[in-house]
Amino acid sequence: MSKPVTRRSFIKTAGKGVLFLSGASLTSCSLDVPKKRPNVLFIIVDDLRPQLNCYGDKRAISPNIDKIASQGVVFSRAYCQVPVCGASRASLFTGIRPARDRFKTYYTRAETDAPNAITLPEHFRKNGYHTLANGKVFHHNDDSVQSWSEPHYQPEGNWRDYQLETNIELNKTHEAGPPYECIDAGDSVYKDGKMIDKSISDLKRLSKMDNPFFLAAGVVKPHLPFNAPKKYWDMHPLETIDLADNPFRPKGAPNAAFHNWDELRGYYGIPKEGPLSDDMARKLIQGYYACTTYADAQIGRLLDSLEALGLRNNTAIVLLGDHGWNLGEHTLWAKHCNFNTSLQAPLIISAPGLAKNKTSDSLAEFIDVYPTLCDLAHLDKPAQLQGKSLLPTLKDPDVEIKDAVFSRYFDGESVRTDRYLYTEWINDGGKRRARMLYDHKTDPHENINISENPEHADLVEELSKKLERVRRESLIH
Repeated sequence: MSKPVTRRSFIKTAGKGVLFLSGASLTSCSLDVPKKRPNVLFIIVDDLRPQLNCYGDKRAISPNIDKIASQGVVFSRAYCQVPVCGASRASLFTGIRPARDRFKTYYTRAETDAPNAITLPEHFRKNGYHTLANGKVFHHNDDSVQSWSEPHYQPEGNWRDYQLETNIELNKTHEAGPPYECIDAGDSVYKDGKMIDKSISDLKRLSKMDNPFFLAAGVVKPHLPFNAPKKYWDMHPLETIDLADNPFRPKGAPNAAFHNWDELRGYYGIPKEGPLSDDMARKLIQGYYACTTYADAQIGRLLDSLEALGLRNNTAIVLLGDHGWNLGEHTLWAKHCNFNTSLQAPLIISAPGLAKNKTSDSLAEFIDVYPTLCDLAHLDKPAQLQGKSLLPTLKDPDVEIKDAVFSRYFDGESVRTDRYLYTEWINDGGKRRARMLYDHKTDPHENINISENPEHADLVEELSKKLERVRRESLIH
C-alpha cells in the first residue's frame, strides 16, 4: 500500500498520541480525545452522493446533516471501496479491501466473503458496548448477526415501500412499480420514518444503561424508488431542477466504463434502452432531492432525541453514504461504475473533543472508518484492518494520512490521488483491456480521458503500479 503523505508539520513532528496498528505515532495536538469511551451513533445512508449543502450544493436542503458537519469534520474527498451497497457495506464493516473474488455485488455478505473477520460492531460488542442495528445497515439483515446485542430491526413490508394502491399493484404485476411516489402523509408512513421511531425509542433505553452504546441507523432514502411525503417534493419545485451538465460520454472513454443502468431500467415507465426524456430526467432528479431532504429530516429527529436525552456531548457521530450515484452524468443513472460520481460519497465525523465545523481535503476511504472508531473508543485494532485511522485529521483537518485511495467494481480498479483518478480494467488472465485517466485539476467533471496521451505514459504506468501493489496485498486477506 502507499506510504502516507502528510502535511509538512505532521511529517516532521513526533509526539504523543494513539498508535496506528503499524506502530507509527500520531502528532500531538491541543485537542485531545476524552478518555471516557464515547457512545457511537453510526448513520449510513443509501445512495447518498455529496449533493448536500455542507458539501457546497446550495440547492440542497439538508440542515440536519449540515448540523452534524458544523459539529465535526467533513471529508470532502472520501471514497467508497465498491460502488454497490452490499459489497460496500461488507468492506466498510470488516475494514478489508475488496478483491477480484471478494465484496463484488449487492448480494455480498460479510460473513461469507470474510468469514474470519471481526466486524466493526462485533468488535465494539466484545469490548463492552451495547450494539444495535435499525434499518439497512448490512445489506442483509441476517448477515453477521453476532455483531449485535439485540436482533437487527427492519420495518415490515416490501422494501420498495410504496403506499399508493396503484403503485403497490404495479410492483406486484411488473418487475417493479414506478421510480417515484409522492403522497400527502406524515414522515412515519415510510420505513425510514418507522426506523427512526424505533431508534428514538432505543436511545431512551440506552440512555439508562451503564455501558456505552453503538447504534447503527440505516436510512434507505434516497435509494430508488424515490418515495417521499409531498412536503419534501414541494421544497424542490420542478422548475428549479437542472439536468446534468455533462450527459454525454467523456471524450475517449472506453466502453468498459459504461452500463445500461439496469437498476433504473427495471422500474415501470422507464425505457429498456436509450436515454430518458428531459421531463423524466428532471422528475427523477427532483425525486432524488426530495428523498435526500426527507432522509435529512429523519436524521434530524434522531439528533434532537440524542440532545434531549443529554447524550450528545459523549457521542461520536459518523454519517456516510455507502457510495455515490449518477443523475444523468456521462449518460449514466444509478451507481455501478468507476467514475467519480459513483465512487465519491459523503463522510462526516463528529467526535467529542475534536475539530468542529471544519472541512478536510485529506483523501479518505471507507476502510478508514473502522480504525478511526477504534481510536476514538480507545480499542485495540484487529489485525485484519487495511485502512488507516483518520484521528490525526479529526484533530487537525489539514493533516493528510495517505497519498491515494482505491476502489473497484468487478474488474475495474481505480486509484484516486490528489490530482488524478485512474481506472484500468483487468481480464481474468491479468491483462489490461481498457483504461481511463482524468485530471481533476483541469477536468473535475471527468469529460476528457487522457490515459492514451503520450505525455501521460509515465503517470499511467506509476498509477497502474499502485493498483498492482494493492491488488497483491488484497490477496493475503
